[in-house]
Amino acid sequence: MVNLKLSAETELPYRKADERGVPSLVWREGQNRRLAMIQAAAGPRLSAKSLVLVDGCGVGMYVKALKQFTPFVVGLDIEPERAGASFAHSEFVNVAAGEYLPYPSNHFDLVLSHEVIEHVADDALCLAEMVRVLKPNGRAVIFCPNRGYPFETHGHYWRGQYHFGNTPLINYLPNWWRNKLAPHVRTYTAGNLRQLLAELPVTIITHTQIYPGYDNLVARHPTLGQILQKITYTFEQTPLRLFGLSHLLVIEKNS
Repeated sequence: MVNLKLSAETELPYRKADERGVPSLVWREGQNRRLAMIQAAAGPRLSAKSLVLVDGCGVGMYVKALKQFTPFVVGLDIEPERAGASFAHSEFVNVAAGEYLPYPSNHFDLVLSHEVIEHVADDALCLAEMVRVLKPNGRAVIFCPNRGYPFETHGHYWRGQYHFGNTPLINYLPNWWRNKLAPHVRTYTAGNLRQLLAELPVTIITHTQIYPGYDNLVARHPTLGQILQKITYTFEQTPLRLFGLSHLLVIEKNS
């Protein structure tokens, strides 16, 4: 494991890697796979006249990708720097917090939250806002970190210093210990997520776990990466999905 020592003003292309994660700057096969999942989950809610919100759009990779289905894709991010980059892909981009969406109720056909809720100040309020702005029978597609995955992908703190990179086994520690090493990011069990939804007027359509795309590995060692993809994608159809990288949660607002 290789860790990079980062200051508060990180050396990565975008600041606040610990608080916000590092946005994908290149569209690769792993994103194509997730886009297909989003399309399948959305169904007719992702069509030529659909109004779509990418809640936590980062630099706009999914805003750009979803515009192949509908021109009405709205991006939102709390970081002006990232939202500014997203503006290159859509004229409809706002700077705001996910807990206080600047949109009317019953407005969007589809909301995408891609690896975002783990970073917000109040994840319960963030989810409630997604549901509020959905039209009746609209859907939210949510990806977020799975506590069962063997690595903490957002790095960790040690003696006051942030270390960027994948850190093994942190997520398997007791909460008090895990949260001391990774206070900057949440990770979720299936029960955690369902508890957040318990009081909301939604129906769970899909809830599963998925493995990573291994894009970096495939680029460097194609044969090894493709073998790992084939094996772990098979795991998604078995109880071993519980060790996947991310939750895929699809919810529909009750009519």
